[in-house]
Amino acid sequence: MRPHVELIHENDYVWHAAELPGSEGRASERRLSVDEEDGSSSLRVDFHTRWGRGAGIHHATTEYYVMEGSMTYGDRTIGKGGYVFAPKGVPTDAITFAEGTKILHYREYGDAGFDPVDSLAAPRWADAREDVIVIDTEAMQYDAVPNPGPMPGMFIKYLHVDPVTGFYTRIVHAQEGWADHRLAFHPCYEESYSLQGKMEYNFGDLDEGTYFFRPARVKHGHFSSMEGGFTMFLRSDGELLNWYTQNEWVRWGGQAVNWGPGGTRMTFSQSSHDLGGDDWRSDKGKQYLADALNFQAQQGKHDAEYVQHGTGSDRSLVALAKMLDAARLQGGHDSDAHGHTHDHDHDHGHTHDHDNGHDPHHIHGENHNEPWSRGHAPDYSELGLPPARDLEHPDERTDEHAHNWGAGRPHKEGDRIPAPIISSLPVRSRSAGRWDGDGM
Repeated sequence: MRPHVELIHENDYVWHAAELPGSEGRASERRLSVDEEDGSSSLRVDFHTRWGRGAGIHHATTEYYVMEGSMTYGDRTIGKGGYVFAPKGVPTDAITFAEGTKILHYREYGDAGFDPVDSLAAPRWADAREDVIVIDTEAMQYDAVPNPGPMPGMFIKYLHVDPVTGFYTRIVHAQEGWADHRLAFHPCYEESYSLQGKMEYNFGDLDEGTYFFRPARVKHGHFSSMEGGFTMFLRSDGELLNWYTQNEWVRWGGQAVNWGPGGTRMTFSQSSHDLGGDDWRSDKGKQYLADALNFQAQQGKHDAEYVQHGTGSDRSLVALAKMLDAARLQGGHDSDAHGHTHDHDHDHGHTHDHDNGHDPHHIHGENHNEPWSRGHAPDYSELGLPPARDLEHPDERTDEHAHNWGAGRPHKEGDRIPAPIISSLPVRSRSAGRWDGDGM
């Protein structure tokens, strides 16, 4: 499995000698994300000399994207924007990179292994699929994204789409002012490297050289594309369905047992409502989010009002109040489990001694009227919450990915939408010197 890497600038990664077997030349790599179970990896590679290797078969489905410099595949040379997709187990032609070239390099479902072959007529692996793709992405035209969010202004170049798994690689551009005020999660993983511009969002600023790898179902959002627009190289290991929620709340706390000088207790208690606020997001970015909400309304589409984290009503407290109301309504504060009537509202610490077969030492605590204490599950449908047993994917802990909550799974229309994974704090990027986001 790959860990959740959220908004770390590539300058915060150390350089390693590039793991590119069977080659001639010198190169270094920054390991943006690595799956230590199967060898999959996302890399930033710099070539310090002319580098190359001959025809061969990759042990992983492999992608190369030229950010700066040039690449030659077979007899075709492509500069900035050159892209090669080399399927696992399929013979590929010789490839070289000019000195000083900088690329993004991806390996999926396998490690860095490479078997040289005499020619492209060498046999494929038995389970190999698809063919090599070579594209000059700079020569491609952008297409308007069919579903760009709540407003137009997002464009895409499709580089590769796997017809079986739905895995796809693309370059996405959001024009200045494009925004999405909703929070989303997906059934697949999503990773991005920022190529140009700036995007504000809840985990921080996406600017040039910024990377994230977000496992399936991790919530994210509140996007605002800033001056000059924003461009990213984006990959997903399945169809990128968008599931939305808004105005999240998560409350947590604890009783601190830490003591300062003189026996002073050092306490803490914090909820997600307290995180962030709107100080870090620019006024223009906040206006773009409001524009997205207004555009939805103008289109007559159903939506919920956008509220920036840490502002407005604390929805966690509102939800807790609703839960207590629901418990009282269903449990009936008028009577307890023994039929005794109570027309008062206070904590109970007394015992009732009965001869009717009930436990004579039954104690009524402050929550004695809660229906779940008597075997009844409260109905929280008013809060939009399904029963707890329905919150997980049906295969969550039984399939081959049971160890990895963030593993993507195919989703068919009509399937139950699984619960999101909440990530409460973003990663601070040291080189940029800022923690811009408020998480979920």
